[in-house]
Amino acid sequence: MGVVTYTDELTSPVPAPRLFKALILEADSLLPKVVPQAIKSIETVEGNGGPGTIKQLNFAEGSQFKYVKHRIDELDKEKMIYKYTLIEGDALMDKIEYISYEISFEASPDGGCKSKNVSEYHTKPGVEIKEEEIKDGKEKAAAVFKAVEAYLLANPDA
Repeated sequence: MGVVTYTDELTSPVPAPRLFKALILEADSLLPKVVPQAIKSIETVEGNGGPGTIKQLNFAEGSQFKYVKHRIDELDKEKMIYKYTLIEGDALMDKIEYISYEISFEASPDGGCKSKNVSEYHTKPGVEIKEEEIKDGKEKAAAVFKAVEAYLLANPDA
């Protein structure tokens, strides 16, 4: 099994605690509302929302994929760090055993924040994954980030 690691950083004018709350803590209800063309629903399959919880994200009709399941590995609300592992779903493309993610948010001097996402793709034996195969997913994740950011900027009380 090989491991391919990618790191993305995004900046936002939205303060870190507010963006963390929206993208991580309230994602189950907020994402289907903000990006219904991408995400149909997010439901808890097992657990109470903390480490060990299994969630299923169902993609919208017409999407390339149907669903993914992920396990929450760590949720540190104080440090604004979220770690989870994608463990099931057609997005693994029969090439990947699992994908581990670590997302962190930190305040920037201008009052906004910087978000860092480290993804580790653990491939099945003998499988090599190319950056182009991952690029589409990364672009879609960045689009969701920017859509939530726009929603928060347009709705200061949300």
